[in-house]
Formats: sequence, structure tokens, C-alpha cells
Amino acid sequence: MQENELKYYEEIKDWNFEMFEIETEKLTNWSLYEILNDVTKKNFRILDLGTGGGEKLLKYYPDCLEILGTDFSSEMIKTANKNLVLSNRCNISFREMDNLKMDVPKEYFDVVVARNTVTDPKQIYEVLKPGGYLLIHGVDRYDCWSLKMLFGRGQAYDDKKPISIVDYENVINAGFKDVELVPIHEREYFKNKYLFKEFLKKVPIIDEFSELENDHKDYYAPDLDDQLLDEYISENTYDGKIRLLRRYYGISARK
Repeated sequence: MQENELKYYEEIKDWNFEMFEIETEKLTNWSLYEILNDVTKKNFRILDLGTGGGEKLLKYYPDCLEILGTDFSSEMIKTANKNLVLSNRCNISFREMDNLKMDVPKEYFDVVVARNTVTDPKQIYEVLKPGGYLLIHGVDRYDCWSLKMLFGRGQAYDDKKPISIVDYENVINAGFKDVELVPIHEREYFKNKYLFKEFLKKVPIIDEFSELENDHKDYYAPDLDDQLLDEYISENTYDGKIRLLRRYYGISARK
């Protein structure tokens, strides 16, 4: 599964969500970036796990002593370094790292951020300074649930326990305190079917990484059923725009 996931991210290294022209309506008053900026001081060090191409880090993260962005895809790190040069930001570096085999100094960072990526809270606990912050943003099982039900498949569709609960319990068991789990609801709007379909080809919503050997896909869902897609669009179009109901989760905690 992890090998298939790595192959996928190696192939999509040079794209970002702006190409889909998504309009977002936030329904929950919880923002990872607002919390991050509130807690960060000038002398803080931040570790960003699953940084991808670094776009969010470079755009939303505060200025501080040091920020390290990591990703297990070497191609994504190449993209992040290109974006770093264009940003003219300082005290930021990117490098390849597996979140489940973290090789950074113990008790070194003041904040660890994990965005839509796998984590090992026990390892994160070790690299945080006493009193340090952990912030997690993830995609919940019930994300785009009506779309998944229509297609009869999707990311975490058959999971017995939502990943939000798994992460929450793992953070508590790792020894963190002041642990809070917040369900996050958003609406996303797409201007037309073409953009919506291309989005679904790139994002793991109605398909997921297979754990079967030799199952490698260029995209998650290249074989979208147009009849089912048209059915969803007809039932979820508002003011000429296609609506997708997103379900995320946020976790905040301290060491």
C-alpha cells in the first residue's frame, strides 16, 4: 500500500489544487493555520510532516527560527525546493523522510504539524520539546460520503473505525495532554463537470490505494462511471455549481 502511494505522489509532483478552481465554504470554526500562527513564537522550530510541494507551508506558516518540511516522496521534495526559491522565504528547508521512521533530533521542535498524512504520535512525542504542540489535519471516513455510497467504494469506505478516532486514541496513548478532536465540515463547489471529474481522478475519494501486489494506477479513479457521475451532479448542483460535502478532522495536543 505504501509503495503504491509513493508511486502515485511521485507522478503528480507538479500539480496543485488551484488548477481545479475550487470555491470553499467553511462550516466549522477550526483552522489549523490560525492555531499554528497563534501558538508560534519567533524562536520556535516547526516540523511539517507530509509537506507535499510545500505550497501550504510557504503560504500560511508563520516566520520563526526554523521550519523543516518533510515528505516521503523525493519528487515532491524537489517541487517544494523549487517553490521555496520562488517564495523568497528564509529559515525554511525541505527534505525526504518517512513519517513512520522519523530521523530528526529528540526534543528539538516546538510544534509538529501533520496534514493529511500518516503519523506515529509516539515518535512525534519524542521529537517535541516539553510543552510543545501537535496539530493534525486529516480526511475523515465520512468525507464525500454520499458520493462514496453512490459508487459503492472510496477512501476508508470499509474501515471499521474512522481514522479520526484512531488518530485521537493514538495521540492520547502516546502521552499527550489537552487532546482535542474536532470534526470539520466544508462545502466545495466546482464550476463544471470537467473540473470535477479531473479532481476526482487526482484525489483519493472514490478509490483508494490497493494493498494488492502489482496493482499500480496512474490515478486513483481513471475508470469513473459517467452515468453515476452524472447522477451525482444532477442531484448536487446549486446555482450552476457542483457541490461536494467534505468531512475532515482536526486534532490539537500538547506534550
